[in-house]
Amino acid sequence: MTSITLPELAGLLAGAGATASASECHGALCGALCVHDSYSADRWLQDVVPDQPLRAEEERLATLIQDTRASLYSDQMSFQPLLPDDDVPIAVRTQALADWCEGFLYGLSTGALGRHSRTSGDVEEVLRDFAEISRAAPDEADSEEENEAAYAELVEFVRVGVQLVHDELAALREADGAGQAS
Repeated sequence: MTSITLPELAGLLAGAGATASASECHGALCGALCVHDSYSADRWLQDVVPDQPLRAEEERLATLIQDTRASLYSDQMSFQPLLPDDDVPIAVRTQALADWCEGFLYGLSTGALGRHSRTSGDVEEVLRDFAEISRAAPDEADSEEENEAAYAELVEFVRVGVQLVHDELAALREADGAGQAS
């Protein structure tokens, strides 16, 4: 759980001129936290809003990073992607989930993943699935109930998949931390 809501994050980022959605930005944050041991608010803001410093909001966004990092390291599997509430139309929530996965894959690309490390088959499969989810849309032929069930399954898959990726990339984060210490 984070101490910032999706609408609050969207407002902060929109005010800074971000072109990516808040869900995509949170996905990018989570991907980067999987490969960088010490990923800062400054670095995240440079990645998602490169032309606008957000000094006034930086403390609030640093709290989001701390909360997200804590949930990824939690033994309670408490991580949740930052997505719209259930009262938002399914098409909007599905697009936000697609954006989140796209952001996550971008965030992973900010580290050495793929260039210097080998990942398990499980991680590679999760990443391929996230690439597919980044193109998700509700099936108009299905009922609202079926689309809701499919969305809930995808969100749970993403939640657990992120935990798997985070856990599997511990050595990469350690190497990143050691590289920054020198």
